[in-house]
Amino acid sequence: MLTSLSSAGFGFFFWMLAAKLYPKEDVGIATALISSIGLLILLSRFGLDVSIIRFFPEKDKSSIFSTTALITMFFTVLLGLIFIIGIDIWSPRFRILSSFQNTVLYILFITASSIVALTTVSFTAVRRAEYGFIQSLMVGSRVIILIPFVFLGAMGIYGAVGASFILAGVVSLVLLARSGVNLSLRFDRNFLNEAFHFSAGNFIAGLLMAAPAQILPLMVLNVLGAQETAHYYIAFAITSLLFTIPNALSTSLFVEGSHGEGLKKATVKSLRAIFLLMIPAALILYFAGDWLLGLIGKDYAASGLELLRIMVVSSFFMAISSIYMTIKKVQKDILGLILLSGLIFSLLIGLGYVFMLWYGVTGIGYAYVAGYGVGALAVGVMVWREKWV
Repeated sequence: MLTSLSSAGFGFFFWMLAAKLYPKEDVGIATALISSIGLLILLSRFGLDVSIIRFFPEKDKSSIFSTTALITMFFTVLLGLIFIIGIDIWSPRFRILSSFQNTVLYILFITASSIVALTTVSFTAVRRAEYGFIQSLMVGSRVIILIPFVFLGAMGIYGAVGASFILAGVVSLVLLARSGVNLSLRFDRNFLNEAFHFSAGNFIAGLLMAAPAQILPLMVLNVLGAQETAHYYIAFAITSLLFTIPNALSTSLFVEGSHGEGLKKATVKSLRAIFLLMIPAALILYFAGDWLLGLIGKDYAASGLELLRIMVVSSFFMAISSIYMTIKKVQKDILGLILLSGLIFSLLIGLGYVFMLWYGVTGIGYAYVAGYGVGALAVGVMVWREKWV
């Protein structure tokens, strides 16, 4: 939980500083660039990051980590090159990546980001939360790096994030080695065969759940422009402070469930903790949102306050879906995972686009409420059918 909160806190301060130091258009382009990295990382995982948590307790940890790292880094680089080659198709605003220097940096940054993502999961799997916290501090160094990069514009924001990933990746591999998990060229075919079904299903479900956060900034950039992308992402960054609570506790529930803890008892405990923490946090963000956005700039407060408040409301629906999907992971109910995540994904992206055309950037907030609200309703029906209550 501390790691998640520190990461979200650094993210908030990073974007607050970026919004003060950089023109709004540069902030919008940079957020979309960073989102593209997140999307490529999601596509390259194939669900193997979830398999790390599931299979670490019973198999050779170094073998699992190395196999996962080799596969995901290869496909990260491959997808990154495809993205840059087709840049005029995906988003002409990203033509700054077309130069050789920026292409190399992009590939380097997404590779480092891939390593950071895998080591984050691995720290959780080996129950070394303190290492995860150290990693979040390394990623948080982007706040400091941001200042001398101002003259680079959008690439300065993007470069600060990429440099922090490189630093965090190196430190994380050292810390992971201290836990007895080493990166090598070992390739475990037996692990891949056994984990394929579990990983493939979780890959689809995980992609469907996580992709909207990466896709929506790209949609806003191409439909509403860079300035509205900045308004959206700043509101999202603040709300992410709230989103970390169900995400962190859901991960803890998954780890405990994978180690044989009583699932129903652990679920009730997690839900209680989530809502005890979320209710006061949500009230603070809802009523202090104007002040928080005002710290960044009057334009952000005027354009993003309604969106921020709507997304705060959606966080409670998101928490319900997050816990239920964690239960399905522990139970290895892949079909249930895919159906629920597919429903929420379709509503977020489909309604996000339609509502954005109708209501501007605030429409994304309405899509969050509708998408996760319907998801929570579906969870209630499935819980009743499964006789959990």
